[in-house]
Formats: sequence, C-alpha cells, structure tokens
Amino acid sequence: MKTREQYISLANLFRYPDEDYKKNVSECAKMLKENYHEAYSEILPFVQFVEANGLYEIEEVFGKTFHIQAICFLDLGYVLFAEDYKRGEFLVKMKDEQRRANNDCGDELADNLPNVLTLMAIMKDEEFLGEFAVRIVEPSLEKMLAEFDQARMELKDKVRKKKQKVILLEDMQNKNIFQYAIKALWLVVKEDFKSIKYNDPEIVPTIGGNFLKSCNTGCSTAPKLEKTN
Repeated sequence: MKTREQYISLANLFRYPDEDYKKNVSECAKMLKENYHEAYSEILPFVQFVEANGLYEIEEVFGKTFHIQAICFLDLGYVLFAEDYKRGEFLVKMKDEQRRANNDCGDELADNLPNVLTLMAIMKDEEFLGEFAVRIVEPSLEKMLAEFDQARMELKDKVRKKKQKVILLEDMQNKNIFQYAIKALWLVVKEDFKSIKYNDPEIVPTIGGNFLKSCNTGCSTAPKLEKTN
C-alpha cells in the first residue's frame, strides 16, 4: 500500500470549508493525479466547482450536502446503522480507537469521516487497518454514494415537503457535487486495500473482530481474512 498521508489530504475535502479549503482541494487533486489516476478523473468536476466558486458558495453546498436537509451524513455510525442501538456501540469503539491513536477529533464525533480518515493515516496496526477499511469504510462510502441517486433524493424531498413543510433548496446549482469527492475517496480505499478479501463481506453487527480487541465480552469473531497478490 502507498504511504498513508493520502488520507490526511482526502480528509480535508470533508472538513467544513475555510480559507484554506481551495488550497487543500488543489493539493489533494495533485496527489490523486500522481498516484490514483481513476480517482483523479472522478474528482475533476468537484475540483472545477471549487476553483470556480467563492467560499460562501462552497459552504452553502457543503451545508446542503451534509447538514441542512442533508443528502447524506458524515458520521459513519449513522450511515451504517441509522438510529439502531449499534450506532452507539460503534461510536464508543471509535472513541477508544481515536484515543488509542492520540487523534484529536476536535468538535466532531469520533466517527466523523475526516476523523476516520485521519485515524487511517496514523493507525499502527496494519491488520486492523485492513479490516477497518474493507468492512467499515468501504461500505460506508457505498451507502453515502447511494444517497445521491436521483430517485432517492426526490423521495426525500417529497417527504420533507409533506411532513416538515420546509423550503427546499431544489434549485441550488451543484448540490450533488460532493458525490465526486466521495467516489474518488472510495476508489482510493478500494485501490489501497484491493488485496484484502473476506469470506463473508457483510459487516459484523458488533463491528468486526479486530475492531473489538479491547472489549471484554460479546465480541464477534471476524471471518477469516484472505490476502491476494
């Protein structure tokens, strides 16, 4: 696998936009162009959007995508488990892993995507990293991408109109632009961990085997890991 600094760069795409955001996106695009050609091709519409717009417009689309009338969310526990109790279990384990890695999560939750990507960059346990990437991060990104399906988005807006009587941001340009950043990230993770396969690809409800090394009881045992050349 390539050096893991790429995940620091990718994490910056999903932090709330500030005065350094354009520079961070440019640097990330350069990294992808040099190391991940497919991901670079995928992210180009997003890069062009950032280059062509001011910080206010970028903030507006970021908020629409991940916060206000969100298309999808950045907290992976919610992405995977919604309101199920497993979300709480997942967050507790993520807090433990972030603390173990001495990763400062700031004001966001331990399972917030930028914090997760930063954790991947500094995690020392390679075996755990592989399991975490394949069994947690990849499925989360796939679920996030699925939320950008046009029919699904239209259904969400219909429900909001009926139940919440909100003013929808239907005419906002580029409201789907972050899907290109998410897809590029997904392609990087797929490439970096393509040699790791599981007999059972489904997420273990209690968040996998190695992820629960520190638990006392009730841990699931992850299916056998296979590595391919």
